[in-house]
Amino acid sequence: MRISNKMMFDAAQQNLFNLTEELNRANEVVAAQKRILRLSDDPVGLTQVLTMKSSLSNIGQMERNIGLGKNWLAASESAQTQIQNLISDTKALCVQMSSGNVGASNRRNAAGIVENNLKEIVALANSQVDGRYIFAGTNTETAAFTIDGNNDVTYNGNNTPFTIKLGRDASAEIGGDGEAVFQPSGAGAGDDIFAVMKDLVASLQGNDVSGVQTAMTDLDSCFEHISGQIADVGSKMIRMEAKGTLLTDLDISTRERLSLIEEPEITEAILELKAKGVAYQAALSATSKILQLSIVNYM
Repeated sequence: MRISNKMMFDAAQQNLFNLTEELNRANEVVAAQKRILRLSDDPVGLTQVLTMKSSLSNIGQMERNIGLGKNWLAASESAQTQIQNLISDTKALCVQMSSGNVGASNRRNAAGIVENNLKEIVALANSQVDGRYIFAGTNTETAAFTIDGNNDVTYNGNNTPFTIKLGRDASAEIGGDGEAVFQPSGAGAGDDIFAVMKDLVASLQGNDVSGVQTAMTDLDSCFEHISGQIADVGSKMIRMEAKGTLLTDLDISTRERLSLIEEPEITEAILELKAKGVAYQAALSATSKILQLSIVNYM
């Protein structure tokens, strides 16, 4: 079969085109440090890459949720610990004011201290994280409690604790139902810290020693309840820490698997690029000689 100049030229051109594509591909792999740049490179591998990147995105969201949860739980623990300290201080004051050696004027002065403690407890019960109230249930935009001039405290939240997602089918309560935390048996009950403090103020102002002694017992109930709430927060924090550690390990292992599939062995990729470059230069040299094989060049 006779091979014409055109056939040689076309073959040389096609060979150059193929080598140019391979050189560009090798250059892209080294520049991007990615083995899979398009679907045709590795359809199965690309599917795995997309799946793992989706998993990493979900892991990142869960890690952000856990960060939020830790902040809320830390704020909750801090607020309740301070409230517990105020209860303890108030109890100590009650012990003094229940003594027969204390007069009415002393008890009236103590009433002012207890009233200030009550207002401080309300302020702590209205603790916020990033502008959201942590003891208002899911009504996080609304102040959990308000107090009026008669020391009556009203709960403005709801009874649905604020939760975060920790997985496809897992969630955790991080915000409190204010009533359950501070008025567990209902408003006005013996473990309603606000009502106990209000009644104590009235007893001290009225020089009612019996009322002061009753408040001491009720304060013990409030103290024990808050202790249980703090312990519950601690157990939730431990769960958050464990989940966070698990997610960190999962993130690392997923990224390692992604790297094995998506990223080239850089030394091999560079050697491949150099080899393609040498082949391209050789092809250019050969093609230039082929292009000179025309009778026109000898006329």
